[in-house]
Amino acid sequence: MKKTQVKLIPLQEDDRDQFVRDNQWAFKYGSVEEFGMRNDQFEEEGEIISRRTIEDSIDKGEAYRIICEGEKAGGVVIHIDGTRGELDLLFTLPEAHSKGIGYAAWCEIERLHPEVEVWETLTPYFETRNIHFYVNKCGFHIVEFFNPFHPEPERYSGEDREEGWPEDGGTGGTGLDFRFEKRMK
Repeated sequence: MKKTQVKLIPLQEDDRDQFVRDNQWAFKYGSVEEFGMRNDQFEEEGEIISRRTIEDSIDKGEAYRIICEGEKAGGVVIHIDGTRGELDLLFTLPEAHSKGIGYAAWCEIERLHPEVEVWETLTPYFETRNIHFYVNKCGFHIVEFFNPFHPEPERYSGEDREEGWPEDGGTGGTGLDFRFEKRMK
């Protein structure tokens, strides 16, 4: 079987708006696929993930477009702090699902940042495709489950938290999220 090849291209300012809309569509698609139109876990009107959340992630991290066979196939945002890395956003466009693009992008991220010893990411409990991807494909381990009995610490506080942010600090959703870690060898 041929290994999928991707390129990670730094996000260009003229692609930022489309990147945000593509990310919102990918998250909404996953939620609607799982729950149908009865899902009400929105950060902002009609969106699973708000524009503000995505833009804040882009502004504070490294954002890349995933390119496969010359076409935009998704995007990724990471944050690096010494030997720790956070995979903040990783999405593939729905029409690019199940083609190995997400895994190829993850392998490229690891290659770009060999200094990272521990990677971390979060995903909502209902994103079974993501859970499978992180655990079974990428080698992450579930290390924490945020829920009403064990809430996630606020991700935004103090100066980072602006007026108008949701009470959950901008994380949205149900508060039912898995935290994953991958310790590099």
